[in-house]
Amino acid sequence: MLPCATIGTRRTPCVTGFPASGRGEALRHDHGRVALVSGGSRGIGAATVRRLAADGWDIGFSHHDDARSAVEAEKAASELGGRVLAVQVDMARAAEVASWVRRTEEDLGPVEAVVSCAGITRDQPLALLQDADWRAVIDTNLDGVFHLCRAVLPAMMQRQSGRIVTVSSVSGVYGDTGPYPERGSGTARAGIIGFTRALASQTRRYGIRANAVAPAASSSANSSRTEMTAIWPEGLEGATARVTEAIALRRFASAAEVAERVAFLLSPAAADLTGTVVEVPGGIGLATGPSPAGYAQAELPRTGSRRGPDHVRSKGSA
Repeated sequence: MLPCATIGTRRTPCVTGFPASGRGEALRHDHGRVALVSGGSRGIGAATVRRLAADGWDIGFSHHDDARSAVEAEKAASELGGRVLAVQVDMARAAEVASWVRRTEEDLGPVEAVVSCAGITRDQPLALLQDADWRAVIDTNLDGVFHLCRAVLPAMMQRQSGRIVTVSSVSGVYGDTGPYPERGSGTARAGIIGFTRALASQTRRYGIRANAVAPAASSSANSSRTEMTAIWPEGLEGATARVTEAIALRRFASAAEVAERVAFLLSPAAADLTGTVVEVPGGIGLATGPSPAGYAQAELPRTGSRRGPDHVRSKGSA
């Protein structure tokens, strides 16, 4: 297993890629492009680590207290040919975040891209939310983004180049709506969007781009439960079904699909985007109930047909 470094303990990161699975050789890797990913051991963060490693990035990622998942994420990224450094960091502590950034730049090189994925949930109705839970969510989800961006900005500004992506939520765009809304977390997610737009405005003259991704919820490859539904009590009958009824595509985005949006925002294809919020909602809010009877069986006009929509009929209709 690959070691997961901890702030204050000097360990050498994995610098030699494992052979790519099923190919017998490591992917070609342009060492020198370094990306930081906070919360990279699970969910969207882990999917982002893998996706960026596949794109040729060397990765430094943080995790809070899940060493086993961090080792798995580190190994998966290393197998794609990149150098990887996993470090345990409390994103609510500015000194730890700054130390992590320095450590990564010492071991891997200058940080060119940052993805902020770290977040926790302590949700209750606002009237019942305890001070400690509110503070924990804000400290990690919002202050953590600030701590990370502040730590990388001076070097990016000096180099006149940098790319930053923050992971928020549709609850930060539309508010805490739905059958099981994110209350405290939604407040922090809205703050992330405001912070990202302010950051984009203030750093554009330095060649730095800052954008946000706002997923509705995401599911992992090995679980039907999402990062959002995982906080609901076990046995809550039909909870996931009720939420997906509000999504036009009737499913949550996968973590890998969200990671694709992150990779796009870090790519040259998004060179003209900054201060943008890319939603990954699956059409949330467009669906208000079950599909009308016969909808799935509707026949559309064939290519080249001049028949209008009045001629679209369901199978079996007269």
